Amino acid sequence: MAVAAPGAWGALQAGRARLVAACRAWLGPGWRLSGSGAGRREGPAVWAGGPSQRRGYSSEAKTEDELRVRHLEEENRGADLKERAKMHSSEVGPFVSKIRAVINDIANLPMPTIAAIDGLALGGGLELALACDIRVAASSAKMGLVETKLAIIPGGGGTQRLPRAIGMSLAKELIFSARVLDGQEAKAVGLISHVLEQNQEGDAAYRKALDLAREFLPQGPVAMRVAKLAINQGMEVDLVTGLAIEEACYAQTIPTKDRLEGLLAFKEKRPPRYKGE
Repeated sequence: MAVAAPGAWGALQAGRARLVAACRAWLGPGWRLSGSGAGRREGPAVWAGGPSQRRGYSSEAKTEDELRVRHLEEENRGADLKERAKMHSSEVGPFVSKIRAVINDIANLPMPTIAAIDGLALGGGLELALACDIRVAASSAKMGLVETKLAIIPGGGGTQRLPRAIGMSLAKELIFSARVLDGQEAKAVGLISHVLEQNQEGDAAYRKALDLAREFLPQGPVAMRVAKLAINQGMEVDLVTGLAIEEACYAQTIPTKDRLEGLLAFKEKRPPRYKGE
């Protein structure tokens, strides 16, 4: 998915960013990548989303242990500034609301998501990345919430997710200044987890995201889902309430077949064969 250009959504015309959706709740072994030429059993599920016109996390399960992933790498013609200038003022609100809904859908996916930023992620592009659980970027990548340059504010969740990611004071500074950070600067402020030197293919962050997804993939699918739920909900409440949320989420793993499989696999000194049950 290309993410670029200033604006509430960004023009989505330069650079590349991909979202890696790992650990589908019911999947066992046999994953493969489809459409990328890299498909192997160890490969994670990849979502390469496009602009708001198309919902990106579209995958088809052929069997219970195989996931076919669609790469949605299109021409990336998003809502650029020329298009926005042609909109009537009454159209802008509903348009941004649809963008916000799509980004919220990404944030609410039950499996871990990784945003890999290999080019530009400005405006809505960064808001989409902020909706992911983990962000990685090339050192040459550029990212920022630049909407105030256009006399508007981030409208896809940026004013809420950026402070939660890097702290209120620094988030205000970046939004008020419309500052653009490179990968090293983004890593220094905690906006991304990993920064990498760009390679000749221009997909260093994408490759790192795949490596991370492969680390996630062997774990118990139910555990991954409820761990994400516990973290997300717990961060919004006080510690006592958060611990109660953790207890409730832990309880969901106790009756699962996967938990028993994990114990048996440990006893037999073999890799577990989780089924998400």
